[in-house]
Amino acid sequence: MIRRPVPAKADITSPGSVRPGYLPGVTTVILTLNEELHIARAIASAQAFSREVLVIDSYSTDRTVEIARALGARVIQNRWINYARQFRFALEHGLIRTEWILRLDADELIGNDLAARLRQDLPLMPADVTGIVLKRRHVFMGRWVRHGGRYPLHLLRLWRNGLGEVEDRWMDEHVRIRSGRAITLPGCFSDACERDIAFFVSKHNGYAAREAVDVLAHRYALFDHCETLTVRGSGWQARAKRWMKERVYNRLPFGMGPLLYFLYRYIAQLGFLDGRAGLIYHAMQGFWYRFLVDVRVLELERAMRTCATREERLAVLREHTGLQL
Repeated sequence: MIRRPVPAKADITSPGSVRPGYLPGVTTVILTLNEELHIARAIASAQAFSREVLVIDSYSTDRTVEIARALGARVIQNRWINYARQFRFALEHGLIRTEWILRLDADELIGNDLAARLRQDLPLMPADVTGIVLKRRHVFMGRWVRHGGRYPLHLLRLWRNGLGEVEDRWMDEHVRIRSGRAITLPGCFSDACERDIAFFVSKHNGYAAREAVDVLAHRYALFDHCETLTVRGSGWQARAKRWMKERVYNRLPFGMGPLLYFLYRYIAQLGFLDGRAGLIYHAMQGFWYRFLVDVRVLELERAMRTCATREERLAVLREHTGLQL
């Protein structure tokens, strides 16, 4: 097994120090599967501040790997299971040697202002700062969705090598830091998928199956581990949303959650100000997708109604979702 270098214990008293065993700078990790439409843009935005760009590809059949290598990215291919395990593969087998690691989706990009701030601030960052939260904006059908609770989305995406980990979940996985503290840096960080609405529907159909598995796994204690988020390790917004989803939303009667959530986003959080593109986005992502998850949970729970053991329930979920649980 390939192992990363093990650093000596960090000195957390002096700002700007690089721990022994690591190189200064950032490695940006991008997960890909048939992303020839976006990969050049993502790599270019990362190269503005990164020492290296590492692409973990799930055996794309288009030109993704060719484009990435031509632009100077290092590419490793690995069979896909889910986002969390693919990123854990990158951390364990990617031979990442830099002090900092940034997670970037193929359809995301870092703006020039944020890239400049990262180049300037990271070398001087106090050593007890081990995580960086970025404020992501969502661009849908060419429009920045500013309302409906969609901006800013605070995501911990940058952390010191060896001090961050990815939750082992099928959906909505977050990065957590094991020690130290996280701060927020301002700047343009965008999710700007350029694919059509048919891709949006197909992608969210897959998301719904994975999220339904997470709901049922929590409900029936199907997995041995229990992932938890903390304010210190992952940020207040991620923790608050997880608590609300698991303690309140997932316990509402069938169909009520999606309706209330859409009305809250579209009216109380002023989603109607996002125009026609915003209406489409909030209706599909805030209602249709959430309702689809409810339907999938209902469907899978019915399929498990005669199951008496955890193993039987997992077998049913594997059969009906095709996921490698």
